[in-house]
Amino acid sequence: MPTSFVRRVPKSLLDRLAIAIGVRLQRRHGAISRASLPRFATAAPGLVLQLPCELRHPERIHLGRDVKIGPNSVLKLITVYPRAWMRHPDGDHVEQTFDPQLHIGDRVTASSALHLIVYDHVSIEDDVLLAGNVYISDGSHAIVRGDRPYKYQGIERVAPVRVGRGAWLGQNVVVLPGVTIGAYAVVGANAVVTRDVPAGSVAVGTPARVVRRWDAESETWVRPAAEPHHGDATEVAVDSEVRAP
Repeated sequence: MPTSFVRRVPKSLLDRLAIAIGVRLQRRHGAISRASLPRFATAAPGLVLQLPCELRHPERIHLGRDVKIGPNSVLKLITVYPRAWMRHPDGDHVEQTFDPQLHIGDRVTASSALHLIVYDHVSIEDDVLLAGNVYISDGSHAIVRGDRPYKYQGIERVAPVRVGRGAWLGQNVVVLPGVTIGAYAVVGANAVVTRDVPAGSVAVGTPARVVRRWDAESETWVRPAAEPHHGDATEVAVDSEVRAP
């Protein structure tokens, strides 16, 4: 296009043209992304899966409607352990097989870098909110011996994990095997969840402990009865945990 012609075109028209091209390219990118999705166990209508994303055995992943999984996420369903790079060169390692299933409910939102490692069963129910870098696994590397590499000792403590409807897991939360997080529970940032979190409660810390529960009668957050009161400073800190896990 001649330079003299570009100079004569109003800037507002060039801006509109650039926007139109950008919108068209975005639509084309979306169509390509949808066409390249793997075959999941369910149809997954309305799925948004932002790249990059690592998926292992998507045919075992059951997705609800309008699920959004942000970039840099890893959803690994492990059927055989170990894979090649985890095997001892002389065969001195534990070999195991698993039958994993992952269920993610309707309208689950994971902002980025979600890590799900599944050996048995992980269930994330409807309307769960997952902040960045949440890690959930229903199995752990065995520590049978303290005198040999743990990568060769296999997987132990395999037990299902469930995150209840409407729960909110904050940044960098780690959920360990066998844990149930109840409906509408909140888990604060950087918490390590080693045991069940009751429905309608707020848990923080490492290991996570309950510091608030929802009282349906008064419709307010209250301190658990067994938790001693430590003054206004603690009150402010806990309230900030509730607002921003």
